Amino acid sequence: MSTPTEQLSAAGVSIWLDDLSRERITTGNLAALITDRNISGVTTNPTIFAGALAKGEAYAEQVATLAAAGASVDTAIFEITTDDVQAASDIFRPVYDATGGVDGRVSIEVSPDLAHDTAATVAQAKELWAKVDRPNALIKIPATKAGLPAITEVVGAGISVNVTLIFSLERYAAVIDAYLAGVEKARDAGHDVSTIQSVASFFVSRVDTEVDNRLKAIGTDAATALLAQAGVANARLAYELFEREFATDRAKALIEGGATVQRPLWASTGVKDPALPDTLYVTELVAAGTVNTMPEKTLEATFDHGEIAGDTITGNYDAAHEVFDRLAAVGVDVDDVTQVLEDEGVEKFIVSWHELQGTVAEALKAAR
Repeated sequence: MSTPTEQLSAAGVSIWLDDLSRERITTGNLAALITDRNISGVTTNPTIFAGALAKGEAYAEQVATLAAAGASVDTAIFEITTDDVQAASDIFRPVYDATGGVDGRVSIEVSPDLAHDTAATVAQAKELWAKVDRPNALIKIPATKAGLPAITEVVGAGISVNVTLIFSLERYAAVIDAYLAGVEKARDAGHDVSTIQSVASFFVSRVDTEVDNRLKAIGTDAATALLAQAGVANARLAYELFEREFATDRAKALIEGGATVQRPLWASTGVKDPALPDTLYVTELVAAGTVNTMPEKTLEATFDHGEIAGDTITGNYDAAHEVFDRLAAVGVDVDDVTQVLEDEGVEKFIVSWHELQGTVAEALKAAR
């Protein structure tokens, strides 16, 4: 009998772990998850690194070295996080090789403080790419308005990108356009476009949290009947958009020239509402050519009792459109929901980044 994570992989979903720490790397835990839980990549963000460094013991030696060298807080963060991503990339290199570069990917994010600064985002993305110096890295850039031209510029430089914090279909369409423009730029500059990989990280559970709060406030029977449906519906419509946009003449011409499809990635797949099934954002979002990045709790729940029933996306477009029609009818402004979520998402990562800076500052001070 195959495990649910094996079944998920067989259905064409790449399972990535939404977590990284030096302890996972040095204890062999990360390597074991590749074998035992079918993970084929890792995503990180400022919150994850803040949590890893707060525990701290595994970083003590490097912090002491950095402190002795007089490193600034930001320099120390850069060195520590890129070292972890390098090491994880090396662990995933066999997966990268076996999948022709599609999987085995490890993501590292530009500073959230730069989310509204195109030029600074581009500069740091290039700096991170050069420092990590692994072909299976992905540089995370947020899908803010300032992030869109940065995506084009960074992809145009031949760098693989994970576009993060996507909530709305309108912004997702702009992300796909930014990616295709970047591939065109890379091609025209003489880069081998077949080496450029990208994923578009569409957030799921946060949509349900925000929409459900509004539905509860409305309080009618028609509103409460829509609880816990918006996140999955939004992601399914994103996949419909993905299929449509990568079937255009423009996209097909690039793919025929060796370019790769920018895959949809389901992020924020940990279930926030304890009343919901803990594998909801896994089992209801199965389709070939997608990535699901899971916190460990969701990964273990999926492995333990996830029921994988094949493709649960492509046959459900009409039902997803109906959910959005009904949301509009009861008075939920989805455009406002997604803008609020983008603003909150950037702000949460900025807060985590500043927590990370504080943790590292304290560690450097103690080491000195």
